[in-house]
Amino acid sequence: MKIATDPKFADVIDSIEFSPIATVISDPNLKDNPIVAVNEPFCELTQYPPDEVLGRNCKFLAGRETEPWLTDKIREGVINHRPVMVEILNYKRDGTAFRNVVLVAPIFDKADVLRYFIGTQVELPEDDWAQFTAGKRNARALVNGLSKRQRQVLRKIATGQRTKQIAFELSLSEKTIEMHRTLLFRKLDARNVADVVRIAIDAGL
Repeated sequence: MKIATDPKFADVIDSIEFSPIATVISDPNLKDNPIVAVNEPFCELTQYPPDEVLGRNCKFLAGRETEPWLTDKIREGVINHRPVMVEILNYKRDGTAFRNVVLVAPIFDKADVLRYFIGTQVELPEDDWAQFTAGKRNARALVNGLSKRQRQVLRKIATGQRTKQIAFELSLSEKTIEMHRTLLFRKLDARNVADVVRIAIDAGL
């Protein structure tokens, strides 16, 4: 089905109308990158009718246990005009949580000018949830308890960066980085860097 109110979106609407995959198109040239086209599989998956989807940013599907670092990863892909794929927890209209693979990719015109972003969602079967071991669930819960800055520091520690380099890249003092490092070690109940790296990997950071 075709869903849109502005005829200028007709070309992108046609491109997703008959796709069996839940898909939306958003316009980064408008404030907050709102959804301007949505197909029927998306509405069926999320339980949201078209008029409650159009004009909104996709972040409305996030909820209490949605992994903020994965939301940040999607946002970074949008800012940098790069495709990004994550496995994330979202929520349907009735509050039901569902884990799905989200792909967000930029769409450029023939002049290489960014026009839209296309976003697709594929819900994972409940059996696949069992693959999330207790350790991974625990790691995600621990990381979810960190502040945004602490998650940034954790991500950089996990890639092997040292305090001085982290301080430079985040434009913070080494003393501030050491403070965040100490706090995140405590919150993660980590004894050493190896523990921190393992938790970061298990959490999908």
